[in-house]
Amino acid sequence: MALNNTYDARLVQQETAVGAGVQILLLALLGSAIGMGPAGWLTGLVFAIATWALLSLALHRSRLRSFGPANRVTLGRATLVGGVTALVADSFFQSSLPVTLFVGLTAVALILDGVDGKVARRTGTSTALGARFDMEVDAFLILVLSVYLSMSLGPWVLLIGTMRYAFVTAARVWPWLNAPLPPSTARKTVAAMQGVFLLLAASGYLPHAATFAVTALALAALVWSFGRDILWLYRTSRMEGVSVAEVRELVAS
Repeated sequence: MALNNTYDARLVQQETAVGAGVQILLLALLGSAIGMGPAGWLTGLVFAIATWALLSLALHRSRLRSFGPANRVTLGRATLVGGVTALVADSFFQSSLPVTLFVGLTAVALILDGVDGKVARRTGTSTALGARFDMEVDAFLILVLSVYLSMSLGPWVLLIGTMRYAFVTAARVWPWLNAPLPPSTARKTVAAMQGVFLLLAASGYLPHAATFAVTALALAALVWSFGRDILWLYRTSRMEGVSVAEVRELVAS
């Protein structure tokens, strides 16, 4: 039985290695297509290695015996995000960003964001690791897009990409921020619109004023969503002896 578990674990780990290999292949294709410089190559390779290492560690800790179809979709998205990251890093040293390629990779990554969850539910393979993996890929893509936009709009755009990481850091200081949140359609909508709005702004297809407005709207929506959730968590933490269900009813009313 131990041999079977070891064998399964190796199979799961092999999938992360394949993902890293596909990432390097994508970098090679991008390099040959646009003549990507050292900054893009180095950033893309660091992303591939870091993704492989962190995912391998998470899989080892979770002891999953199957990587699962949904995680494969998310790993594919992560590969595309790695390509976008390399393009953005390269743009710091190149005269211009290959907009069509940049928009194409980002758009596919955003479209696939709605696929992995459906695959997980339909195949009955939803896991905590899969949900976390999906969330981290989303968060990093938003961070990369905000970094790119900050070059033309200013450092305030970085608030969009760093807000979730600031929340996670704050939760280490104030444990009440780690409490589970109730399901929220508004939260999901705001999260989904971040990538769409930032891609629209970063595409260069809009006038400068419209680009600024779309980005500012994305930031305002995100501040509202985080503020709403933090307020709910704070109020909940102050209500001792009240069940979570009762608190949700009070907040809903």
